Amino acid sequence: MSTPDFPGHVPGSRSYRRLIAGLFCAGVATFAQLYSLQAVLPQVSADLGVAPSTAALTVSAATLGIAAAVIPWSMVADRIGRIPAMAIGIVAATAFGLAAPLSTGIEMLLALRLAEGIALGAVPAVALAYLSEEVHPRHVAAAAGSYTAGTTVGGLSGRLIAGPLGESFDWRVGVWSVTVLCALAATMFLWLSPRARRFVPGRHRADAGPGKLARLAGALRSPQLLALYAQGFLLMGAFVAVYNYLGFHLIAPPFLLPVWLVTLLFLAYLAGTVSSPWAGVLASRYGRRRVLLSAIGVFGAGLALMLVPHPVVILAGLVIFTGGFFGAHAIASSWAPVLASADSRAQAPSLYYFAYYAGSSLFGWALGIVFGSAGWNWFIAAVIAMGVLAAVIAMAALRADQDPAASR
Repeated sequence: MSTPDFPGHVPGSRSYRRLIAGLFCAGVATFAQLYSLQAVLPQVSADLGVAPSTAALTVSAATLGIAAAVIPWSMVADRIGRIPAMAIGIVAATAFGLAAPLSTGIEMLLALRLAEGIALGAVPAVALAYLSEEVHPRHVAAAAGSYTAGTTVGGLSGRLIAGPLGESFDWRVGVWSVTVLCALAATMFLWLSPRARRFVPGRHRADAGPGKLARLAGALRSPQLLALYAQGFLLMGAFVAVYNYLGFHLIAPPFLLPVWLVTLLFLAYLAGTVSSPWAGVLASRYGRRRVLLSAIGVFGAGLALMLVPHPVVILAGLVIFTGGFFGAHAIASSWAPVLASADSRAQAPSLYYFAYYAGSSLFGWALGIVFGSAGWNWFIAAVIAMGVLAAVIAMAALRADQDPAASR
């Protein structure tokens, strides 16, 4: 049953710890599956007899599935509840993830990865709406940072588990191992997450409020929300592009680094594991707008370092860039449901993640054209320009007085 006068979970309480741990596990369960194939693309290419670019579609198919599904999942969650929607999505994704390595051809694998992405879309579509409703408003930013940290751990673990196992045994063994980890994380999420106390599913409300399309339109009319969607679109597009093409840069002259060493660059994701909750804590003290702009500045500083033609400096720049990205993402993604009206609270983060994964799909491909035709320096210049544009949009459209997380 809903408890309308419930003020929200606060740090230090057992329910808050369970909620944070549950969403952390949901982040692991989602993003480990999503990116596990990225670490075994050469093996997939050789085993299925397809070109590397075709093998890479196994990652794009899943992200496109998420982009297509986040808005429908937000509508499902409004109807049946936040936790049930996420539970259905994670369980279905795990089933598709277990089936994917059984594929005998690329067509079957792409279809299963698309279905897996559609199922996985339940978590980013709903998690932040659930969190913003159940946590006390002053602590939402910090709590969202902890959830984002779980997504970084998931993305990193999926790659680091699948890659070595795939190289030692077979890509199917690597992907299966990650899916088993995700099944365990999903079980922990279902066990730990407290029931919703400030939300009544639409099927149980006497007045269900505006229709689905009206709620979606409401989340598209706000200039502030549109500015947040632009952050996800631009910053995630830049982030994915850097990780897509940095390896090509480092295995080529003058660096000629071995592939196994380049694979370890994914450890830079740990910077995001640290920066996400830290950004949330800083936002609770200084306000989301200030921390968002600072994180974009860190993002740009890391990119500038990556122009220096020395592997150690490039690695340092990658760590700084990654920390800045995840800090900005933690702030922007958690701000969307806060700025949304009560009727559009699930739709706003869904639209943010639609823009986020659309940027990933578009710029992850388009910036490769810049890299291939103009070289690394122009590629980095284009990525920096995207960060500058994101900052300009944030400064123009977002105001500190819209942020309940800021200390007064």
